Amino acid sequence: MEIEFWWLLALPLFFGLGWLAARIDIRQVVRESRALPRSYLNGLNFLVNEQQDKAIDAFSEAMRIDPNTIELHFALGALFRRRGETERAIRIHQSLVEREDISEDQRTDALAELGEDYLRAGLLDRAEAVYLRLRGTRHNDLATHNLLEIYQQEKEWLKAVEIARSLSGHEGVRWRKEIANFYCELADNALAASRHDEARTHIEEALQMNRGCVRASILLGDLLLAQGRVDEAIEAWKRVENQDPVYLSLVAERVMNAHERLGRGEQGQVLLRAWLERNPTLDLMDQVFRWEIQRNGPRAAYELVRTQLRRNPTVLGLEKLLEAASQQATPEQRDDIELVKQLIHGHTRRVARYRCDGCGFKSRQFQWRCPACGGWETYPPRRSEEFDVSP
Repeated sequence: MEIEFWWLLALPLFFGLGWLAARIDIRQVVRESRALPRSYLNGLNFLVNEQQDKAIDAFSEAMRIDPNTIELHFALGALFRRRGETERAIRIHQSLVEREDISEDQRTDALAELGEDYLRAGLLDRAEAVYLRLRGTRHNDLATHNLLEIYQQEKEWLKAVEIARSLSGHEGVRWRKEIANFYCELADNALAASRHDEARTHIEEALQMNRGCVRASILLGDLLLAQGRVDEAIEAWKRVENQDPVYLSLVAERVMNAHERLGRGEQGQVLLRAWLERNPTLDLMDQVFRWEIQRNGPRAAYELVRTQLRRNPTVLGLEKLLEAASQQATPEQRDDIELVKQLIHGHTRRVARYRCDGCGFKSRQFQWRCPACGGWETYPPRRSEEFDVSP
């Protein structure tokens, strides 16, 4: 194979051009690094070492030397927000948004940071305005989820429904439980104001979104009862057992009062005992116990609790047993029983709390939405002791 003579001349030329290009790149890198303020490099070093106060001082000095460096503004604003100095973070990000010499991508990035500042500062109306501007941009997902949180905090349930319904695909399906609860909030407000037709519409929307929505069935029963349709109300509350029986304790008193109103107290008591037999929980046992001791006396209530304790031994159940025993004991025995009750009362107060399935936050009151993590229906009406003794 013969090699053309001109190739021998071209090879050294190619090597020379490559060496020259490499030298130019190296010089450019060195030139740019020297152009950076030394305080900028110091700030990066402080960040790596988690020295935020010194990093802020260094970045502030770098911005004084070179106020046109966009990255410095973002870094310093984020640092101020992390330190809780939201006013200073807001000023920095606002100045970025108002600048005319930045690209649209940089402006939307600055808007996203400004929205985070407003959220951290609790300025929800301003945060809402920012995130509405970010809808349809590359920060659309962030804007949508933060708008959902804002509307829930402000109890703007119709707006929350509108935003949640705009979620597409699998994510939209995941929000069905939350959307049903938004409608339940609307129904609850309408029911409190005696706007029965509006309440019925929202309840139906909640059930259409989530057929297993226990809260909607409870509200439907409340609405029917307010309209004087007592038998229908009972039937609505009875659906809870098929939806999620752990919530039966929330309707037990409603069902019993409705039966009493119809003059069918014994039938209501039989229904509650059947619920307790099939779905034993401490709250439901407490409801049945109170009606049992009122209608059939302490002896019947004592036998009821003793049977439940054999199935599911709990300290809270023991306290109910002692209460029933105290009412049928002699004065001397009653003193001893009260002493034992006092000894276990401190322990029962600790285990008689509801616990969030999502974050573990505990509360004495049942709530549809966790005040800590914001999860809906993460607070089943089961006491924390029941979780501890469950297999």
